Amino acid sequence: MSARPEGTVTTEPATSATEPWATRELGLGLRHGDSHVPAPAWDIPDLIEPGLRRNPRRAHLLVSTVLGKHLPTDPHRVIDAGNRLGDLVLEALGDSPAVVLGFAETATGLGHTVAARIGARCYLHSTRRDVPTAVTLTGFEEGHSHATSHLLQPMPAEIFRNELPMVLIDDEISTGATALDAIRALHAFTPRPHYILASLVDMRTDADKAAFAATAAELGVEIDAVCLAAGETLLPAGLVEAVAALPDPELNPVAAVRGEFSRLELPWSRTVPEGGRHGILESDTPAFEAAVSIATAALRDHLTELPWGSERIATAPESVDQAVAHVDSVEAEPASATVSDRSSAAAANGSSLRPVIVLAHEELMYLPLRLAAALADGGVAARYQTTTRSPAYVLDEPGYPLRRGFRFTAPELGEDAPRFVYNAQWPEPIAVEPILLVVIDEPADTERLTEAGGLIDVLTASGADVVLAVLPGVDPQALQAIRSAGAVVVAPSGAERVLPEPLRGPEFGSYAADEVAWLLKDLSGADLEADVAERERRIQAGVAHYAESLPVEYQPDAAYRELFDKVLAESAERLALAVATVSEVVMAERGNDIVLVSLARAGTPVGVLMRRWLATRGLDVPHYAVSIVRDRGIDAVALDYLAVHHDPANIVFVDGWTGKGAITHELAEALDAYAAAGGARFNPELVVLADPGACVRTYGTRDDFLIASACLNSTVSGLVSRTVLNDTLIGPGDFHGAKFYAELAADDVSGRLLDAVTAAFDTVRPQVPAQVEAVLASDRTPTWAGWASVEKVREAYGVASVNFVKPGVGETTRVLLRRVPWRVLVREADAPEHAHIRMLAAARDVPVEVVPDLAYACMGLIKDVAEQ
Repeated sequence: MSARPEGTVTTEPATSATEPWATRELGLGLRHGDSHVPAPAWDIPDLIEPGLRRNPRRAHLLVSTVLGKHLPTDPHRVIDAGNRLGDLVLEALGDSPAVVLGFAETATGLGHTVAARIGARCYLHSTRRDVPTAVTLTGFEEGHSHATSHLLQPMPAEIFRNELPMVLIDDEISTGATALDAIRALHAFTPRPHYILASLVDMRTDADKAAFAATAAELGVEIDAVCLAAGETLLPAGLVEAVAALPDPELNPVAAVRGEFSRLELPWSRTVPEGGRHGILESDTPAFEAAVSIATAALRDHLTELPWGSERIATAPESVDQAVAHVDSVEAEPASATVSDRSSAAAANGSSLRPVIVLAHEELMYLPLRLAAALADGGVAARYQTTTRSPAYVLDEPGYPLRRGFRFTAPELGEDAPRFVYNAQWPEPIAVEPILLVVIDEPADTERLTEAGGLIDVLTASGADVVLAVLPGVDPQALQAIRSAGAVVVAPSGAERVLPEPLRGPEFGSYAADEVAWLLKDLSGADLEADVAERERRIQAGVAHYAESLPVEYQPDAAYRELFDKVLAESAERLALAVATVSEVVMAERGNDIVLVSLARAGTPVGVLMRRWLATRGLDVPHYAVSIVRDRGIDAVALDYLAVHHDPANIVFVDGWTGKGAITHELAEALDAYAAAGGARFNPELVVLADPGACVRTYGTRDDFLIASACLNSTVSGLVSRTVLNDTLIGPGDFHGAKFYAELAADDVSGRLLDAVTAAFDTVRPQVPAQVEAVLASDRTPTWAGWASVEKVREAYGVASVNFVKPGVGETTRVLLRRVPWRVLVREADAPEHAHIRMLAAARDVPVEVVPDLAYACMGLIKDVAEQ
């Protein structure tokens, strides 16, 4: 944390030989103010000791006795301190849930302990490790630190984006400047009404506290601070110069005999977060606890099997019994002892395993802490501490906390600054030398560890026996996918919600995995197809909804498939121009930060093609396919997914074409209902390739022309059925469903359609600017002219419902492919736009009538089976 200027406070000369060395020799003192935890209370000298560092901005270092950073510490003492701090946080929170942020590197384990104690919805710690496969949500700076940049990389980002109170955890508050800078940065990104700064010790002056009050007023928020104890740092004048004048420290001690070394691959599921670098949710706790138990058992087995794991007598002429008695006597004071510590030390007398110091690596603190505690609970004498990036002054003098130190090469590739570890030895005299159990994660598992100057090299050179336990890395992208597949995410309201996983090809559908993510439930194994005539009777009788079942997929004959090929070849450039036009109009109106969401299934080929066009413009745009059902609305679970993973303002809904405009209405009404129920607010404007019904503002063309993807069923739409919604197969937390017709792969032309249109992009590119300008300059206000035309036809032909009138080339094709058609109306007898429709009508004995004043190129009329 940021330091107050040196020399602003002085202290009386030290006289007591029992005082800390830095107090006695340099006048650096610590003054207790208040204890904030119930008995047995801790005061400032119990919680921190004065240390030194050669830093012109801050020459003093507060060495915690309960954090386990610089001093090998009983793991239960570390956990107890975090739990006590968590209890203070709970009092400040009242009944409100919260998210917790721990500051790297020192407080990552403390923050996790507090988060576990209070049952935080999410715990995240800042990180100095820029993980390339993670997305940086935001960051902030730490003024005095040796490594100033803090990155926040939750995966997905939305687990930390909510309005819950935020608890910020640090080991100490010196002035609180870094915490205030962090609050400002975080509040600008995601405003919250309440912040709580929690620390082991609070050393702020009255002026520092006034700055907190001023910041709270500035932001219009509440900022509370809680700590185990408060006090004051007494800084003598000239401390920076005094430390600089001290002899250079001796680092990396070397013994006559190098220690032993062993390596262990820790069992750990890659589906379980190992810590808070990318966020850990309350719902992750059961899996985390189970994984800790498995890893502890593997550690114990490994230590048992080591030929040197059971004995290595120290040079001190003290028996194990005497050592245990000494530990008891040293730690018998209420402020520093714990029952678990004394019991684990006593258990070591009867244990065949040597004591261990679990040595965590930098930010990976909490899991090693839990491993150390579990070993202690199992009868192994255990202490816990970590490596650090912080250079501190080492001095082998009684009363000084940093008695020996090691400087080593950063094991992570690409990192150049050295790393440090201090003490790394049993804190009291002991008859059996401890094993140093180094726990690292995969990015730190490099050759640098064992090379000259690496961590393992310098530790074994000191004579220590070392076990390296390597934790498999959790890939941030995989973690995001896992959470999307069913982990609990925190919604903006603070409620927890379980979301299914999107489906992708080739496991579902024939489109490539990066072309579209289907927000659908796979119903491929369900028996959903019904006879077309019987299905139509049930729908029209009102005993079934069209989305509850599927029609049998009509597969046209060879002549029709040849016609498709001809249509595609003749219309590819026209399709490409419409795709490019609508894509550019979207960019002009919505910017480049967009997410395409196509309405399955007619909209999905259009969404894929728009994504491909945007890729030629240098944009990598996400694309999802969701279900919308007439009279039932859009899939609300899919909207939940989109709201959690993306900014709702960036969502662009895409469909193939408009007919009467029923889906346009359905989308707007469904999104309004979703927002009214407490969901996010999405832009209801529908984007289509063709808008012959004049129902939308954003389109590629308003011509009623043949879109090749309308000619066929699933074999031109990624082998995916139209969507299904019924109570038998779709539960409250499920996406709407669909089937993958993998058995039709031999007839699949989905890729052929996409590639033919994509190949025409360069040809039509010179025409695109003029087309876009014409669209943007025109009056695009929807007139709903198509609906009036439909009403006119309905009356002229005595059709009972407008739902039986399907206008336009696309909708007429659908009538012939999956409904019971009555007749087809065309504006021109031989227009190329409906050549395939005339062929389908002839195959099904459906009459075709010419109606010259038709508003569309053609219309399909569904037979009223109730009249039969």
